[in-house]
Parts: sequence; C-alpha cells; structure tokens
Amino acid sequence: MVKRILVLVEGQTEENFVKRILSSYFFAKNIYLKPTIITTKRVLRGIDHKDGVNSYKQVRNDLFPLLNDSSADIITTMIDYYALPSDFPGYNNRPNSSCYKRVEFMENEFSKNIDNHKFVAYMQLHEVESLVFAEYKKLADVFIDKSSKLRKVEEIYNSYNSPEEINENPESAPSKRLKNIFSNYQKVLHSQLVLENSNIDEIRKSCPHFNSWLINLES
Repeated sequence: MVKRILVLVEGQTEENFVKRILSSYFFAKNIYLKPTIITTKRVLRGIDHKDGVNSYKQVRNDLFPLLNDSSADIITTMIDYYALPSDFPGYNNRPNSSCYKRVEFMENEFSKNIDNHKFVAYMQLHEVESLVFAEYKKLADVFIDKSSKLRKVEEIYNSYNSPEEINENPESAPSKRLKNIFSNYQKVLHSQLVLENSNIDEIRKSCPHFNSWLINLES
C-alpha cells in the first residue's frame, strides 16, 4: 500500500528538493510525496505569488486545504527555521538552549496550534543549505576554481558538530556563507545540483533533526 504525504514547502528550493530528491529516495519505500509551495500573496486576477514565508497566518491558511485531503496519510512542512516570522506560535517563548531544543519547541507549538493527528511539523535547521554543507564535497562538481574555496567550506563544516548547527544570523546563515565563498552561488540552482548527486543516507547521519523528520515520515 502506498503512503501519500503532502508537503507544504517554503519555496522553489524546497519544492525541488522534495520533488526531485526526496521523492526518488522514498519511492522504493512505497511513499509518495507531493510538494506545494506556500502562497505569499493571493491576487484576484492572474497567478498567486509564491515563495517565502511572511507570516504564520499565511502558512496556516495553506495547510488546511491539505489537511482536508482525505487521500493523504500525512501532511508535513519543510520551512526554514532561519528568519521564521515572529508570529509563529511560541516564537517569543523559545528556550535559551541549543538550536535543537529551540526548533523542537517551535515544532511542538506549531503542531499544537494546528491540532490534527495527520500533521507532522518540520522546520529545517537552519535552511536547505545545511544539507548542502552535509555534502559539501559535491560542490567540487558544480563550481570551477574550487580548491581554495572548498577548504573554506570545509573549515566551516568542521567547526560544528552538525551542519544543522550552522547558525541563523543574517550574516552567517548557511546560504549567506556559501554566497560569500562562491559569489555566483544561486540558491535554487546550485543547491539542487549538489543535492541531486548526494546520498540521503549520508546526510541523515550528519543531520539528526532532518533524520528524525524522515523517520516520522517512514513510520
């Protein structure tokens, strides 16, 4: 029997990751994933604006149509913990603790607010580029003039216990660090090129929060 999982994602980067990479990974497990990008602005005529999270209300509004889909076994999210809007449940009460404790607290508050047994809240620590850092050696297949630059990426990687811990400050978020090293880094394009050639099982080993999410989807 095929398990059907609907994934509300923050933007095109996450959509590509779910559609092109996670879907292939889960295919052999009889799990079907379908991503939907969050709507940032609805318009009366034309195409709604998508990509990015501006408010919790916007996320909640897009979740409920998915939760009402009776054919879905699980509804989950893939949104960045980095730059999370301050109106998310529990935002002002986050514990002064590790990034893992903080994100788990926020996911629990998110789940309580949605209050649906099919819902699995997931926030990516700290953004998709954390997974790129987990497989940073694959950057060598994407960029030229890379030897000295890869050493800089490796130095960042080695300074944390996990790529998920690379922090959320505007100047030091994972994507900002990659952009500082590779000036032509494009979030959607290059994250996809790296992750398409990556080993999800290896990423799971170095990214415990990401691994816990996949365990929940598999169970």
